[in-house]
Order: sequence, then structure tokens, then C-alpha cells
Amino acid sequence: MENIDKLVKELCKLSDETGWVEFKHNNCSPKMVGQDISALANSAVLYDRNFAYMIWGIDDSTHEIVGTTVRLKHEKKGNEELENWLRYLLSKNADFTIESAVIDGQHVEVLIISKAIGVPVSFEKVEYIRSGSYTKRMDEFPTMQVQMWDKLRHEQFDEICALTNLTFSDITKYLNCESYFDMLSIPLPTITDGYIHYLEEDSLIAKQDNGLYAITNLGALLFAKRLSDFPRIGRKAVRIVQYENKNRLTILKEDSLNEGYAIGFEKIVKYINMLLPSKEDINAVQRVTKSPFPLPAIREAIANSLVHQDFFITGAGPVIEVFDDRVEITNPGTPLIDIMRIVDNPPKSRNEKLAAMMRRLGVCEELGRGWDRMVISCELQQVPSPRIQVYQESTKVSLFSRTDFTNISIEDKLWSTYLHSCIQFVQGETLTNSSLRNRFGLKESSSGSVSRLIKEALNNKQIKAVDPNTAPRYMKYIPIWA
Repeated sequence: MENIDKLVKELCKLSDETGWVEFKHNNCSPKMVGQDISALANSAVLYDRNFAYMIWGIDDSTHEIVGTTVRLKHEKKGNEELENWLRYLLSKNADFTIESAVIDGQHVEVLIISKAIGVPVSFEKVEYIRSGSYTKRMDEFPTMQVQMWDKLRHEQFDEICALTNLTFSDITKYLNCESYFDMLSIPLPTITDGYIHYLEEDSLIAKQDNGLYAITNLGALLFAKRLSDFPRIGRKAVRIVQYENKNRLTILKEDSLNEGYAIGFEKIVKYINMLLPSKEDINAVQRVTKSPFPLPAIREAIANSLVHQDFFITGAGPVIEVFDDRVEITNPGTPLIDIMRIVDNPPKSRNEKLAAMMRRLGVCEELGRGWDRMVISCELQQVPSPRIQVYQESTKVSLFSRTDFTNISIEDKLWSTYLHSCIQFVQGETLTNSSLRNRFGLKESSSGSVSRLIKEALNNKQIKAVDPNTAPRYMKYIPIWA
């Protein structure tokens, strides 16, 4: 962090220790530090601060810079580095960075602690809060606990400030403003106020009371020149891994996108397409390169992983894994709607501003069309439908290449059958033996195999007959919920 000396001197001007600042000399007891991180992160929420601070090398009564022997990067708890020990015992939403500086000839250590996001920060599964200049268990102060939860519930991640106290030149240093105007087809302003007006209107920056500016998480996520410049956002960079064959035994390539999502999205898609196997159609009049993967579905899945991830889960970001036979796209967070109604239900997003901005920029489809496009593109290419796996704190979408019907697992056949019935239903049509054969690219001679698959889907209560009394060859089916 730049200007750490200015930050320390400004904090030293405070008349007394507050709920979001703690001064110390040489006391670096590991347990005390862990409890204070929890207390300061939680108190920052109550004081409407983006960050809280622990500073070593300051006299806690006079606030004079006296220097310290503490070196946080080298401190240990037993045989383990202090930083790793703290991160293990703090809750997952705890986030802090360690800085050091020599100020007026004295060594100073600074712990910059991000405010609690989503839920209170805990240490050893206990939540703490600051009461005056003391660290206390939060459950001892029920009124403060209620106030904090109220603030946490009404906070949106994309509105939180990623960097504060910036000048206009700082903003252009961190954000690719030219790409913002270019992607929205807005003429590039000729004066500073023009830049500021548009960026403020779209909540990419916010003006502070002191006349300086802050870059919001929304601005950083979309238009950061380097996501690593933003402490909390840096871990949301998209990671891409290509493996040899069909397992994770051997990594061929590994890379991360360090640009904002808006300016880097097309690069991600092109890079993934380049990694996928393809072949030329020699029967075409002109040379045409074909991919065995449903490329529109992969594009939509990547966009979904960016827009719908849970940013309150720290230390994790979107991961795209490329295998010979599939692409797996994982993002932090679980779906807000039942995956059985992923096609027909109205969409929900935990990041409404991000989703709206991505649609304006042309990165995402219109609201609600993404999963329709994914399923339909898989059907047109006659590959299994996207597989959705929901874990405790993440969601994985797997997209497959073209494979013989006999090699598709029964689970993927049934899921594809169910989603085919959903797509047919929202289009005002029904699933039939014929439509399902066409969906998998099968000949009429495979009617028996398809009938058995339909029967299995009926037994699993995934689909139901429109009229159970109809003759078998005329049977039509719809989703079980229709």
C-alpha cells in the first residue's frame, strides 16, 4: 500500500483509540491479535469504515511514533507463521494485509483489516467487538450485535469501496476508463468533470466527504487494469487450468486473468476456445473449423460464473478447468433458485448492479435467457446438457464434448431428458420419443432405447405424461412441475 506513512500519521492525530483503530508498542500475543482482528473488523461495520487498523510502534497514550521490535511477517505461533495461524482460526470472511514502514527513523508495523462482510468475523468461532478501547465478546453486547446484523443485511458487495482517498489521476491509474467509454459507445470526455460524471452515475466511483474519490468494488471488478491492485478483489481473478487427458494428474497450462471482468471477458472466452480441441470440416466449400464443444454454452457458463458468484466468500474466485472431454466452471456461492427450475423460473442475482452493468456492456444475455441458450446450444450440438453440481460454498457447471449416446452416463442422459422437457415446455411444445431422438442425434431404430430412457425419467419423477391414457406411440411428456 502506498503512502503508509501518511496513513499512520493521520491516524495518530486521533484524540483517542476508537473502535476501528488500535495502537500497540511491542505486544504481539497471537491470541490477542486474533481477537483484535475479529473485534476491529466488526467494529468497522458499526462505524461505517471500510477498514480498521492495528499499528505497532505507537505509544497508546501520547500517540507518538516510538518504533517496535515486532515483525509481523516473521512472527510465529509455535512452529507456524503467525499470519497462516491467524487465517486458519479466523472465519473465512476475515481479510487483512500486513504493511511496514520506517517513519521518522522508527519502524512501524500496520495490520490493515477489511470490515466484516456478510456475517461478523469470528476468531476460534467466537465473535468479538470493541467497547471503548477494550476487546470484548460480542454476545456480551446484544444491542451492538443487533445493530451490526442490521448493517450487514443491507450491504451490497458491489457498493463497498475497494480503494479510498483517490485523486482523479489515481482513478485513471487503477481503472481502464477508456474501455468503459468505448464499450458503452460514449464519446470520450474532454474534461475531468465529464469522466467523473459518468463513472459516478454508474457507481464505479464514489465521491467522499473530503473531496477525494473511492473506487467501488463494482468499478474494480469490471474495469481494473490489475485486479491485484485491490486487496479484496485480487482474489476474484479468473483462474484457467488446462489438464492433459481427462483427469487432474498433469497440468498443461495454468493462467489467471488479472484484468477487470468487462475488459477481460472476451479474452477469457477466446483463450478457452483456443485450448479446446477442434477440427476442420474438409467437406465444406470453405475451410470451417468445428469444435466438439458447445461454444455458446461455454460462453454463457463463464458469464454466469462471474455475475452470480458470492463475493462475500473470501479467498476464492471463478475457476475454469479444461479437459479433453469437458470444461468445468466453478464459482464461489450456491444458486439462489432451485436448479430443477433453472430454465423456467425468473432469474435472481445476488449482484444486481454487476449483472445489469454486464448486460449493458454486452457481456451477458438479456435477463433470464442465459440458461435457455446454454441448454439449447447443447441440444443443437447433440451433447449432454450442462451438469450442475452444488457444494457447500460453490457451484460447478460441467459442459461436455460430443460423445456417442452409449458412452453418456445414465445420470447425464436423465438430466438431459429432463432439461429437454423443460425447454420444450417453455416453447409451448412437449417431449416425445421423436423429439428426444433428435435431441441426441439418434435414428428411428433407437426408439426402444429412448422409450426405456423416458420410462426411467418417469420413475424418477422428472417428467410426467400429458395424457397417460394415450397410445404409447403418441405419448407426450412435460416436466413434473408443469
